[in-house]
Amino acid sequence: MNQRQLFLQHVAQTSPAPLALEMVKAEGCRMWDAQGKEYIDLIAGISVCNVGHRHPKVIKAIHEQLDQYMHLIVYGEFVESPQVQYAKLLADHLPASLNSVYFTNSGTEATEGAMKLAKRVTGRTEIVAFKNSYHGSTQGALSIIGDEYWRNAFRPLLPGVHHATYNSFEDLQLITTKTACVIAETVQAEAGVIAPLKEWIQALRKRCTETGTLLILDEIQCGFGRNGTLWAFEQFDVVPDVLLLGKALGGGMPLGAFVADKELMWKLTENPVLGHITTFGGHPVCCAAGMAAMKVLLDEELVKGVADKETLFRSLLQHPKIEAVRSRGLMMALVFDSFETNKKLIDACIDNGVITDWFLFASDCLRIVPPLTITEDEIRKVCSVILSCLDALDK
Repeated sequence: MNQRQLFLQHVAQTSPAPLALEMVKAEGCRMWDAQGKEYIDLIAGISVCNVGHRHPKVIKAIHEQLDQYMHLIVYGEFVESPQVQYAKLLADHLPASLNSVYFTNSGTEATEGAMKLAKRVTGRTEIVAFKNSYHGSTQGALSIIGDEYWRNAFRPLLPGVHHATYNSFEDLQLITTKTACVIAETVQAEAGVIAPLKEWIQALRKRCTETGTLLILDEIQCGFGRNGTLWAFEQFDVVPDVLLLGKALGGGMPLGAFVADKELMWKLTENPVLGHITTFGGHPVCCAAGMAAMKVLLDEELVKGVADKETLFRSLLQHPKIEAVRSRGLMMALVFDSFETNKKLIDACIDNGVITDWFLFASDCLRIVPPLTITEDEIRKVCSVILSCLDALDK
């Protein structure tokens, strides 16, 4: 049996028709398959590879940490330098109230930990989340994602969850003194790149403060420069009580985190002790990789180039079949008339060496979330492919 047949037989599948591309190498914004065909990656492993695939400084940090130690003991017991130094680096580039980092294995687990923290801190049980939001697929995270299609087959889920409409001022009244937390993506990703009104997200922050509710902002996809500032919430003059991180946090390695004030996070240490625990969260190799990637992001000033690259994409992506372009930095959605049109385009792009995808709650939108290191020449090339494929759809 070849690799593809073994993949289909022994690796659990998540859809009836996986792409099943056999990639053998990745570097920067490029990938190569087993036949040697080259692809430009327009989705960065779904917002993971913000500094590109296999950045030399990330690889170097991984090798150096491997020479020291890998897993030692369950997270939180030993003083492990990669965890300590990465937590300090994150805190140095966050508001003063976001100073304590709990590392997890993934963004989904960060969501779960933050939900527990909110209940522990407030003594409340109700949660407000938003329609068309995505925060992960475990039972707790699934309870708060904003689409019944994805939830229904796995009920019963957590009680006391209310789903509000993003950007609705009226729905802010769902937040009461019974609400433990509000969980919102700073910019909704899987909805097809929906940004908040500045006045609305500030009103959301105000309502949470008035009711003693923790505001949890999910920047698992939009963090680390993706939206044109290091953290997306900086653009709206708000500060969350808890910040969720993942994807790009690990520089290509599995890593998530929830970040809060030390005073809040301390609640997980008693009544009960070990209020939240993980074996592999904050794995030293993952933290070393993530810290190296964040230093690349900062030292090479990659965030400064995001706005110009967004502008270039938008200027080139002009076509009668593109009904709209929604973007926030290098998180973009091309809107088409239907999923059928979008899927034909995605397949054609892949055939022509451009990797792209659709969004969970916006299947009529094509996803563009490339590594922030993508060059102008690469942008021109992928846009040319997209436009050529659109021209050929009806032929």
